Amino acid sequence: MTSEFDVSGKVAMVTGASSGFGVHFAKILAARGAKVVVAARRVDRLESLVSEINAAGGEAVAVAMDVTSADSIEAAFNQGEAAFGTITLVANNAGVADMRTALKIDEPSWDHMMDTNLKGVWLVAQQAAKRMIAAGVGGAIVNTASILGLRVSFGQSSYSVSKAAVIQLTKALAVEWAGKGVRVNALCPGYFLTEMTEAAFASPESQKYLSSSPARRAGEMDEITGPFLLLASDAGSYLHGVALPVDGGQSIGNM
Repeated sequence: MTSEFDVSGKVAMVTGASSGFGVHFAKILAARGAKVVVAARRVDRLESLVSEINAAGGEAVAVAMDVTSADSIEAAFNQGEAAFGTITLVANNAGVADMRTALKIDEPSWDHMMDTNLKGVWLVAQQAAKRMIAAGVGGAIVNTASILGLRVSFGQSSYSVSKAAVIQLTKALAVEWAGKGVRVNALCPGYFLTEMTEAAFASPESQKYLSSSPARRAGEMDEITGPFLLLASDAGSYLHGVALPVDGGQSIGNM
């Protein structure tokens, strides 16, 4: 599938690839020519994804990764490089959510949120950039943030803080690494229909909430494909430190 979004010849890693956006990113990268390393804790689900990609004519391998562990991340990169060579494109997507009001969040839950959504993004990005720079090839890192990193919603304090930090981290890394040939940008998705959200969005309360947004609906997975590929491919070669909302206008409407 040749276009300005072509990623042929690139070696990509997708973290959090066992569900949701991660599965989607892995498939669209493979369909456009990248060799894809899919990473997550649930390796059994990764193997199914790898089989699907390879059956469709793509190339993919699965590696176990816990983004809260630097050792696990390093081992995953070593495995990915052994299979395909230096990883030059990273969809830094692993994350967790926790819908609780601030008074009900305990310290372990707060730490888990920050360890996964913020420290994990930093550790993966740092490992990727070190290897790209050492190999002299450069590359692109796309961090998955959220519109809740741009503004807040009731009962999402720890998640919103973690994603706001990811946006600032993205900008800080872009400033430091742009001159070294490594682009760092962030996607800020709104509410999308995934396997995790489908049941919740079916409720009357969710439908009422979504209908109050400018687009009056949740996003379909294919609607994040173009924005993601813009940041990930050479089509976005002059984009550094961007935090791109993909949200049907939710970040400028009612929350």
